[in-house]
Amino acid sequence: MSKATLPSISADGSLKRYLSEISQFPILRKEDEYTLAKNWKEHEDIDAAHTLVTSHLRLVAKIAMGYRGYGLPISDLISEGNIGLMKAVKRFDPDKGFRLATYAILWIKSSIQEHILHSWSLVKMGTTAAQKKLFFNLRRIKNDLRIFEEKQLSPEHIKTISERLVVEEDEVVSMNERIGGDYSLNAPRINHEESGEWLDALEDTNMVDQETVASEKQELEKRRSMLGVALSNLSDRERKIFTYRRLMDNPLTLEELSNEFKISRERVRQLEVKAFEKVQSLIKELSVEENKLVIENYNK
Repeated sequence: MSKATLPSISADGSLKRYLSEISQFPILRKEDEYTLAKNWKEHEDIDAAHTLVTSHLRLVAKIAMGYRGYGLPISDLISEGNIGLMKAVKRFDPDKGFRLATYAILWIKSSIQEHILHSWSLVKMGTTAAQKKLFFNLRRIKNDLRIFEEKQLSPEHIKTISERLVVEEDEVVSMNERIGGDYSLNAPRINHEESGEWLDALEDTNMVDQETVASEKQELEKRRSMLGVALSNLSDRERKIFTYRRLMDNPLTLEELSNEFKISRERVRQLEVKAFEKVQSLIKELSVEENKLVIENYNK
């Protein structure tokens, strides 16, 4: 399952030719994927692992195209994504009940993002979760706010970005000074397969679907939506107790809820646990359905 056995695209190679080549690999049926994954897991069948990887190269390409706005060769992004895919195949457990594509998405994204961070210098950009969040979302938010040219953000923009990403305002200022003023999003791109502006490269509407380029903001909105659906399936008392105990910045005590609902503290605790288990189960079901949509879009 070495990287050399896979179709590759060189820095000056044709992306169109590469995409055409990997499109020749068939998408596996669920039962075939399971058999191949079992053969790899139990017998280290290299041919089985190779088939699992090649059948998902189109997924890597889709995800890699979503990161074109960072100025790196698409060949490098695809190559790193393929490495993430191979790591996913190596660790994939078919008996967990979900498809390989669902599992591999996180590995592919992680591999590509780590490569981007390394290329931009980890020392310069920082490695904390907040700094990575800023790095991968600052330009997108500036694009939303239509502040392409500004090297220095206004206090209002700093506050808006800080609130959206849930980071400190001084971190927004620092990261913007590092990458925000390096070039305009409307400036011409250099050393890239296609001509145009940097802004044009932030999304390829022909190749990338909503799922593969979902930002942390979009992920948060999905989670909130799932939570809302889950809460709607609780009884009125369960919903209130869950909200007061799990969702408030300053949760109410069992004693306070005991007095409000005229029940014992132990009963409040039991209802809280029951509500939490219901919410957890419902969100898991919703996540499974969402992942099914990812695979359906990928298979089209």
